[in-house]
Amino acid sequence: MFTGKHLKERIMNALVATNRNFKLAARLLGLDSKLEKSLLIPFREIKVECTIPKDDGSLASFVGFRVQHDNARGPMKGGIRYHPEVDPDEVNALAQLMTWKTAVANIPYGGAKGGIGCNPSDLSISELERLTRVFTQKIHDLIGVHTDVPAPDMGTGPQTMAWILDEYSKFHGYSPAVVTGKPIDLGGSLGRDAATGRGVLFATEALLKEYGKSITGQRVVIQGFGNVGSWAAQLINEQGGIIVAASDITGAIKNSNGIDIPSLLKHVKENRGVKGFSGADSVDPNSILVEDCDILIPAALGGVINRDNAKDIKAKFIIEAANHPTDPEADEILSKKGVIVLPDIYANSGGVTVSYFEWVQNIQGFMWDEEKVNAELKTYMTKGFKDVKEMCKTHNCDLRMGAFSLGVNRVARATLLRGWEA
Repeated sequence: MFTGKHLKERIMNALVATNRNFKLAARLLGLDSKLEKSLLIPFREIKVECTIPKDDGSLASFVGFRVQHDNARGPMKGGIRYHPEVDPDEVNALAQLMTWKTAVANIPYGGAKGGIGCNPSDLSISELERLTRVFTQKIHDLIGVHTDVPAPDMGTGPQTMAWILDEYSKFHGYSPAVVTGKPIDLGGSLGRDAATGRGVLFATEALLKEYGKSITGQRVVIQGFGNVGSWAAQLINEQGGIIVAASDITGAIKNSNGIDIPSLLKHVKENRGVKGFSGADSVDPNSILVEDCDILIPAALGGVINRDNAKDIKAKFIIEAANHPTDPEADEILSKKGVIVLPDIYANSGGVTVSYFEWVQNIQGFMWDEEKVNAELKTYMTKGFKDVKEMCKTHNCDLRMGAFSLGVNRVARATLLRGWEA
């Protein structure tokens, strides 16, 4: 795993890359320098102390953050992570990234991100509940259905959202739309669990169609077999894609004839990882990114494709299911090699899009069936790709810059229309 130093480096890379991409997009669009500066500064940064009694009666204090980056296009939206290294700089970069991502997806939100610096594995369920409720008490008047709508992230999940909803509702009355990623029984949406992975499928289909190809028969490598990676594998496999290698924290496996995905999913469920799966050979996890394949899907951590391995990548297409898996230096190497990279800001936006559907259903008080959720998601992802391609043609740029300039342009236009100098 990453040491503190590595983590700092990764955070810096994500920060630097996001800012760099924003500046390049701003230049491409010819934005006014004052507007450019205004778009970078967060709308509001919140830092709160959260003290709770632990199960043994002693007191423990934690620091909670919420960065609300921009609300020109609608209420702010973004995850809450529970992690020992919740770094203010990282939260800032991720909040900004959410602003551009929601704009690319064309959903009526701005960007936010938050978290609590804690190690969830060191806390009991009741301690986590107390911590979540105290955090909610401290920020309840700064979030809301039409202000800022949190969602789960690293170290949090549907149960965390249920606690936030309950605590928030004590102050404001029953408000299911204040958070997304809730349990189904409390107003969560069908199809939310698979949404990011399904979005990856639709994004891949849209990209391949551009090149006159379909998923059928494509050889795919998936690095990261968590929620996103495993759903992407299952759905791509159902569409006739051949998964030739997969990896997660436990190890990496390969079968050139194609891995039997239903069996692998069963194995992963029983053994909490891909390691030891009998239907494939064990390989070095570092070699997975340079395996021979048509499509590479990094679905784990940031910064995994870098200047050291980019030159050895054999895939023709890279679909960024993870956040920021490709370093800027790697981008240049891949571009020279003619590898097509579908950027994270578009490729993994299926999750936030279905979060939006959840919010819409809660506000209407009318829930959809799963078929409708998936059909709407396909419509958004397909249209999203067309919009990104348009931007690429207009500004003669690659997909990453096309997506970034699309997002930045939408936010800039909304800001100007609302009268940002007033």
